[in-house]
Amino acid sequence: MGLEQIYTQIITENSRSKEHKYVVDQPTQVVEGVNPSCGDEISLQLRVKDGVIEDAAFLGDGCAISQASVSMMIDLIKGKTLPEAQHLAEMFLGMIKGEVTDDDQLEELEDAQAFRDISHMPARVKCAVLGWHTLQDAVKKAESSQNS
Repeated sequence: MGLEQIYTQIITENSRSKEHKYVVDQPTQVVEGVNPSCGDEISLQLRVKDGVIEDAAFLGDGCAISQASVSMMIDLIKGKTLPEAQHLAEMFLGMIKGEVTDDDQLEELEDAQAFRDISHMPARVKCAVLGWHTLQDAVKKAESSQNS
């Protein structure tokens, strides 16, 4: 099985997974993300305590790419600090833009590396980054609520 087939399988499995699709108990942040060009919609829910993401989940509908991407993202951010989650979002978005190409750096993204070549499909880029942009909004809100 080639690398492309493995990545396709990872994306397919994550898009069908319900593991991270639930309502977070007592979320501290709930941020909506919408991709108007294709209709993907998510509600990202985080419970942050002492700067650490204790729980994260999402609700919403969209294409396989948006659903798989946000599911993989949640796998990565649970248990991470807000700055670590922000770093992962920047790394993912940098990978999509072709700005982060070092394999050792990209190891941090684990299965989310499956989206590495999505930039060759411009119509799908917005689908892949929806959850990550929504995460950045949630991190900003969480950080500002901690500082106030």
